[in-house]
Amino acid sequence: MILKSMRRWVGAAACLAATTALAGTASAEVNLSGKTVEFVIPFSESGGTARWANFMAPFLSEHLPGNPTVVVRYRPGAGSVSGANWFQEQDTADGTLIFGTSGSTQFPYLLGDPRVRYEYNDWKVLLVSGTGGVAYLPPETAAMMNGLDASGLRGQNFIWGVQSATGLDLVPNLAWQMLGLNVESVLGMEGRGDGRLMFERGEANIDYQTSSAYIKSVQPMVDSGMAVPIMAWGALDDDGNIVRDPTFPDIPTFKEVCDATPDCATEGLTWDAWVTLFTAGFPANKMLFLPGTASQEMVDTYTKALQEIFARDDFWAVASGELGVYPQMTGAAAQAAFRLGTQVKPEAREFVVNWLKESYGVVLE
Repeated sequence: MILKSMRRWVGAAACLAATTALAGTASAEVNLSGKTVEFVIPFSESGGTARWANFMAPFLSEHLPGNPTVVVRYRPGAGSVSGANWFQEQDTADGTLIFGTSGSTQFPYLLGDPRVRYEYNDWKVLLVSGTGGVAYLPPETAAMMNGLDASGLRGQNFIWGVQSATGLDLVPNLAWQMLGLNVESVLGMEGRGDGRLMFERGEANIDYQTSSAYIKSVQPMVDSGMAVPIMAWGALDDDGNIVRDPTFPDIPTFKEVCDATPDCATEGLTWDAWVTLFTAGFPANKMLFLPGTASQEMVDTYTKALQEIFARDDFWAVASGELGVYPQMTGAAAQAAFRLGTQVKPEAREFVVNWLKESYGVVLE
């Protein structure tokens, strides 16, 4: 039911408008006139989360009471763990601080990364945004594939930039291994955009970007012949099956490529672990929070503003070309998606923890 609820929000501006009543009428006492709202993200300014935040900021400024200035701030470090640890200590309750996360913030939390000192359940969730992701190669390398069969890539040595071994990059890292690719991970990127810059400079020869960054920064490389998309992670249908991403319907899914590649199995523990990570990281990829000290009145104020934004005809017309065609969930739908993105099956967690130890020497204890 959670998955069905999430997908009903895709492109459904009318449904979003109808849910505005769920938030009720925010109290007239909340007035942010003359104030500056800091929209903090735990990444650098070059990635998909930064693009999402900068896209949303002016809409929030227009719809929050008093029309405050909304400024995006960046606190990168440790694959977003540093910024999330910082937010955990914040007690700003007047609506002038909001925090945006991505799957790369969720995964260390899900896997018990010892660096994590933040607790998602302490925060007040306002918005959950779905997204997708696309993997791409240089044209001469992509030509080594035989249709969807990626086995022709197995003789190549690949390098790519990674934020963290325990972050959202787990999804592609595990996919590379399942396909039998020899990929060296360069850890320590402050955002996915830094990995893309490595690709652009010729320092990396494989990469993936989440949808907003792909649309803005990778599609021009594809158009100019510098990159070729080989697969998208996909989306989930009403029955939880992986189907083509609605933003990239012409790009095959990882499942399609895996099915076509010898020795890559779409069943068993490894596949189940990949699907669990994908589900936690992409349908509930971006989340927006107030600190735990914020009142319900402030939560309702932000929820009302967000629902007004998503009820705008011009929002969806522009968002589809900026962020892609994905759910933007508030209220009860956000709560349901929040639960989906902040839990992982025990057997999948155990598999990933063991895999990280064997593949990267990362010990989570």
